[in-house]
Amino acid sequence: GGYTFAAGLFFLGLTGWEVFLALIVGITVVYFLMNLSGIAGQRHGIPYPVLARLSFGLFGANIPALIRAIIAIFWYGIQTWLASVAVVILLLRIFPGLKQYTENSILGLSTLGWICFLALWVAQLFVLRHGMETVRRFCDWAGPAIYVAMFALAVWIVIEARGNIGLTLSNKDLSTGAAIVAFLTAISLVVAYFSTLMLNFCDFARFSPSERMVYRGNFWGLPVNFIAFSLVVVVVTSGSQTVFGEAITDPVEVVSRIPNTLVLIVGALTFAIATVGINIVANFVSPAYDLSNAVPKHIDFRRGGLITAVLALLVTPWNIYNSPVAINYFLGGLGAFLGPLFGIIFVDYYLVRRGRVDVDALYREGPSSPYWYQGGVHRR
Repeated sequence: GGYTFAAGLFFLGLTGWEVFLALIVGITVVYFLMNLSGIAGQRHGIPYPVLARLSFGLFGANIPALIRAIIAIFWYGIQTWLASVAVVILLLRIFPGLKQYTENSILGLSTLGWICFLALWVAQLFVLRHGMETVRRFCDWAGPAIYVAMFALAVWIVIEARGNIGLTLSNKDLSTGAAIVAFLTAISLVVAYFSTLMLNFCDFARFSPSERMVYRGNFWGLPVNFIAFSLVVVVVTSGSQTVFGEAITDPVEVVSRIPNTLVLIVGALTFAIATVGINIVANFVSPAYDLSNAVPKHIDFRRGGLITAVLALLVTPWNIYNSPVAINYFLGGLGAFLGPLFGIIFVDYYLVRRGRVDVDALYREGPSSPYWYQGGVHRR
């Protein structure tokens, strides 16, 4: 998803340096906003749905929490399915005879598609059943693994293209006004791409030992990482235009065209594992906390996670992904709430309350809590 997004920015019609400047500005804004969320979580040790109680009330916080949870549940299923597509391509290359199991349809997915999807669905649950520490360790491994694959792919493309690599992938010739609009669009798209994690980054930063660690981790993880990643994306996408005659924005498709089975196996597995890694971080942790926040007496983090996984399976995510109406109007419409939610919560926390929070009161029902408002809901 991140690969395709970064490659897509280069088709807005901007020159290479304009896109990179937009990426730098956009990711700097994200870095600043992510720190706002992270520091709030680190100072008080509370996750996003509990932090939301400050502004929305003890029960009212279920509204912003469940909005974030619904978006994450759908994307959890979609990303699991996208990761399984890499495995399908891998199996078809190694065992061509399996093609017969891709020609039927069960609820919109072939038999082989179901097998690969369910395998990755179970694999993710296996990682998650041991809690947040296992998630952290898995991502510590998955992050570097994807860079090994990405850099190897970039080197192969440069060699095959004989160095014929450009930074501009679009043939559009924009006027000054159109270029400014496209530039601002690119910046806002970068911010929007990270909007879900900006909202609930305190879910992760609450475990950080210090504020300095939050700033330091975000510096390497956001501006440095994102710009390096984008550079590799441009090299591979631009090089694919030279090597294959068309710009390919899907890394799995690029890997599938490499005439080397061993490379295909390593590449497809790495992309699948990396997709699982980011899926767990971006789309599993949040709804697990959000659902447990809604019914804390009966749902803990693990049960919330299990409900997330089951719901992500039941929505048949491949049908959602292939429906422009579902993606643009349903998920896009819900996504439009994320910016206002972020604004309300963090303007309230930093500018109105000046960071002063009675943490115990966030967990105490009844009028004795300053966050009880009107029956547990802050109507304003």
